[in-house]
Amino acid sequence: MNKIYQAIADLRSDFKTMSFAFTKDENEIDNAVQELMLYFMEMNQTTLSSIYEKDGSLGLKRYGAVALRRSFTSPRSKFYYTYNKYYKNIDELTSNATYEEHNNHKSIYNIPEEVSEVYKYEQLEKIDKVLDNLDYWYDREVFKLYYYKKNTLDSLACKTGISRGSLFETIKKVRQILKHKLNE
Repeated sequence: MNKIYQAIADLRSDFKTMSFAFTKDENEIDNAVQELMLYFMEMNQTTLSSIYEKDGSLGLKRYGAVALRRSFTSPRSKFYYTYNKYYKNIDELTSNATYEEHNNHKSIYNIPEEVSEVYKYEQLEKIDKVLDNLDYWYDREVFKLYYYKKNTLDSLACKTGISRGSLFETIKKVRQILKHKLNE
C-alpha cells in the first residue's frame, strides 16, 4: 500500500493542475486537492489496489480527476460541505463592507425582514380564492389539511385512511394548479 500512496502523492501536482479548470483560487485548489488525498486515504484498500494494479498511476490519475470534478461541481460532495458552503457564507459576512451594505445586501439572513406582513396576507388570500374555485372539494380539503394544519403525508394517511401515494398526487396536482393560476 505504501507504493500506491507514494504514487498518489506524486500525482499531487497533476491534481492541482487539473483543478485550475474549475477555479483560479489557489487556496480553494489546495483545499480540494487535500480533500482528494484524504479521500484516497479513506478509500477501500482493495478497490484502490485494483485500480493501481489494472492501470498504474494513470488509473489513479483518472480516478482522481473524476473525484476532483465531482468535488467542485456537486453540492453533495464532502468538499462542498466542508469548504464552499461554510466558508463562502463566512466570507460574505466578514467582508470589508460597512454595516449599511450588510443591511441592504440580500442574503438568506435578512430576507424575512424584507417581506411585509401585508404581502403575506395578500398572497394567502389569492391562494384561498384559487382553492375555493377548484372543481373538486376533495382536492381543496386535502391541500388545506396538508399545508394549513401542517400534517406530513404519513400522518395524514394514517388520519384519513387514504393512501400516501394518492395524497401525494392530489397535493402535487393542486400545487400545479396554484402555480398556473397565480402566475397568470
